[in-house]
Amino acid sequence: FIDPQGQANRWVKNMGKSQGLTVCKLSDRDLMRSLEGAVRLGKPMLIENVGLELDPALDPVLTRQTFIQGSQVVIKLGDVIVPFSSDFRLFLTTRLANPHYTPEVAVKILLVNFTLVPSGLQDQLLALVVMQERPDLEELRSNIVTSSAQMRADLKEIQDRILIKLTTSEGSPVDNIDLILMLEASKVKTGEIKEKVEAAEMTQLDIDKTRALYIPVANRGQILFFCLSDLASVDPMYQYSLEWFINIFIGSMINTEKTSDIDERIEDVN
Repeated sequence: FIDPQGQANRWVKNMGKSQGLTVCKLSDRDLMRSLEGAVRLGKPMLIENVGLELDPALDPVLTRQTFIQGSQVVIKLGDVIVPFSSDFRLFLTTRLANPHYTPEVAVKILLVNFTLVPSGLQDQLLALVVMQERPDLEELRSNIVTSSAQMRADLKEIQDRILIKLTTSEGSPVDNIDLILMLEASKVKTGEIKEKVEAAEMTQLDIDKTRALYIPVANRGQILFFCLSDLASVDPMYQYSLEWFINIFIGSMINTEKTSDIDERIEDVN
């Protein structure tokens, strides 16, 4: 991951927390031991803050140089032959904003650009603003997104069950009492789910209207962040992390006097 703001790093760590993620750097003395353990147990591994050069010791993993020994898939890491689990995953992150990897390195990895863009940062800051100003609204929005996804999944499951029943049914469908009862029950359940989805969508529209009022604050925030980021081109000593900026951003809202008038509040924060 090309990850100058460290967002991919946090995402991988959160995603892999429950899976026993191993986190290390290329400079770590026990790098290969950690790699062997992750490969053997099928655990994810994150190597953070890599530069333009990768340790040649990683080549067997990056190019997936596995082979069969007995009845087992194995891989050779240094002088050690290790059982290779298909569940193993390796993630690399770099803080370099515009890395130029050699063709030899590029063919071994899949590059994903996690660099922030203005619209993406604005969305993140908007969520932070609403969480700070209207935590009830942001929590409701999060719940709606989760429940809507679950309801659509339930709807898809019902449709799949009906298709399976139709394809495995013998004789005429109109004579299959079990199938008819299932279709009737599915019709009722589908109707209930669709009503809930429509209600959730209406609530989402109302929430979006309120959230839109705070867009000017988020927009001003993303402009300020990218202005600060551009200072690095003037002098490399001017380096500001996204985490630092977000702390300042939230602090400015906390320290600004509260008011019930939204327009006045936005003007004060800006």
